[in-house]
Amino acid sequence: MGRSRAVLGCHSIRVNAAGAGTAEEVAKNAAEGLGKLTDFAKDYNIGVIVENHGGYSSNGKWLAGVMKAVNRPGCGTLPDFGNFCINRSKPEANTPEAWAKTTCLEEYDRYLGVQELMPFAKGVSAKTHDFDDAGNCTDTDYAKMLKIVKEAGYTGHIGIEYEGSKLSEAEG
Repeated sequence: MGRSRAVLGCHSIRVNAAGAGTAEEVAKNAAEGLGKLTDFAKDYNIGVIVENHGGYSSNGKWLAGVMKAVNRPGCGTLPDFGNFCINRSKPEANTPEAWAKTTCLEEYDRYLGVQELMPFAKGVSAKTHDFDDAGNCTDTDYAKMLKIVKEAGYTGHIGIEYEGSKLSEAEG
């Protein structure tokens, strides 16, 4: 296998930064692991991007600190507008249906979080869960959020993601 991204045709892989321990311990381990992974991926011309995806990683300041500790151009973030839940209720079972019924017990400010993650952004995920009658996202003020993205100087791709339950995936 050659050392190019031609096999998968992607510029990056998305990973999570999670673990057991204090915020400081997990940050140290995440930075160490991401650094090693980024060094390895560099030889294959692939970047490593970390999405805010629950727990400590949904704290924008924490994840920005991890990125500063990694300090490699091949490692960045994938800010997700809808993933700023730091503490979620536990599901009754480990199934998608049970996870869908959990609730967020502690949420980080999504606008502040995106602002903190944008200096490291290699992609952006515009997530929605529901819309009002005028077609506006009920969770996120998109005009405000996209202003943050634009003011950060970001010109890359913005993926769209619908995780609601009222509409089909295509309609969402």
